Amino acid sequence: MTDQVRVRFAPSPTGYLHLGSARAALFNWLAARHMGGSFLLRIEDTDLDRSKPELIEVIYQGLTWLGLDWDEEPVLQSSRNAEHQIAVDALLESGAAYWSSPIAEGDRAQFANKAYDPADRDRHLGPGEGRAVRFRVPENGNTSWNDLIRGEISVEHANIEDFVIRRANGSPTFFLANASDDAFMGITHVIRGEDLINVTPKYLLLREAMQIPGALPQFAHMPLIVNEQRKKLSKRRDDVSLMDYKDRGFLPEAMVNYLSTLGWGPTDGQEVRLDPLSLTDGFPTMFDIAQVSSSPAFFDTKKLLFVNGEHLRALTLKEFADRSAPFIATAPWFDRFESDPENAQRLLQILPEVQTRVETLSEVPGYVDFLFLEDPEIDEAAWNKAMGPAAALWLSACIDGIAEWEWSSPLLYESFMALAEQMGANRRKFQAPVRVAITGRSVGPPLFESMQILGRVEVLRRLQAALDRVQLTA
Repeated sequence: MTDQVRVRFAPSPTGYLHLGSARAALFNWLAARHMGGSFLLRIEDTDLDRSKPELIEVIYQGLTWLGLDWDEEPVLQSSRNAEHQIAVDALLESGAAYWSSPIAEGDRAQFANKAYDPADRDRHLGPGEGRAVRFRVPENGNTSWNDLIRGEISVEHANIEDFVIRRANGSPTFFLANASDDAFMGITHVIRGEDLINVTPKYLLLREAMQIPGALPQFAHMPLIVNEQRKKLSKRRDDVSLMDYKDRGFLPEAMVNYLSTLGWGPTDGQEVRLDPLSLTDGFPTMFDIAQVSSSPAFFDTKKLLFVNGEHLRALTLKEFADRSAPFIATAPWFDRFESDPENAQRLLQILPEVQTRVETLSEVPGYVDFLFLEDPEIDEAAWNKAMGPAAALWLSACIDGIAEWEWSSPLLYESFMALAEQMGANRRKFQAPVRVAITGRSVGPPLFESMQILGRVEVLRRLQAALDRVQLTA
């Protein structure tokens, strides 16, 4: 293919950028890069009641975060209102459209529950209060197209009611603006969700009636993304805001990697890669819109977490530290962290252990906070489980031993295990009260590496505080 291929992502600024839109943008971007074409961005802001200018920037931020660059200046659909009105006037002049009066909701039963009176087709009405312009759908025949994902699709005209192309407030509807702007932008491929299949025959009828020269675009309707209940992802029920995932510590490259699997996979007999895969390592070359499945795509949060974890572990230590920094900076103990110049080194010492354990960056502060808090917050459930009948005896023995042991994690481990054996204690259970005393919880980075970084004096202080509490409540 040549650079004549032109695809577009056309979101509406009526809410946050959700996962379905993000996948649509990604598949359009990948298709453009795969075919050597251009990826364009159009903001469909003609719905005056719902569009919010400030949300346009949110769309730009989401695409930029994913790494999806566009090749031309974004087109604001509202900037073409004059052209849309010219198109409406031409359709009225040719008889392909007509003015229609609204029907009150309580009176629609006598009009087959339609919002308009079909007799308006032949009344030759003009502009008037509350009147909209409707497209005159041919009464006979059908409209067909060969969908790149779904094959041949045909819709009988009898199943399409005359649809509004200009609202009563003068603004164009999605149908009219979409068809007009795609022609203006030279779009060759329309790649969008299957929930817009029913829009396509209206689009094709409009393009034919508008008599716009040039070939019609090819269409590819992607499968819906569904949740665990196999229902379409919903803004009300599901976590679907793209930038919420950013705020929770998901990497953009992991999100791109996972979104690409929602309906697509190479046909060379290999499974879709869930290990680190980026937009710059041949990924676009692998992608082919014709290989996208027509079956619903299941959004599996657990799999996304796995993919994100794999991407985190593929980072260098410096990259992991840099990516973690914004989350560390929002921790309630950050001021205390900054007050001691040695804390940065302590953080770098513990991060390799954290990197192998977390699935999102937002987990990092919770894994390292015990190093920087004067007294770590105690998980009471973990405390109650760890501080059994022998806890006081074990803590006391550990305090005596730690005061003398060599201070390196391998030697601490050896000394600790020898003490557990000497006391006839289960090794895992022997560690539990020490871990909770030092870190405040039962899970976290390796105990002995944590002790080495925290330092002998602080470890002894925390163990003594825990022993005092155990003895006080005995």
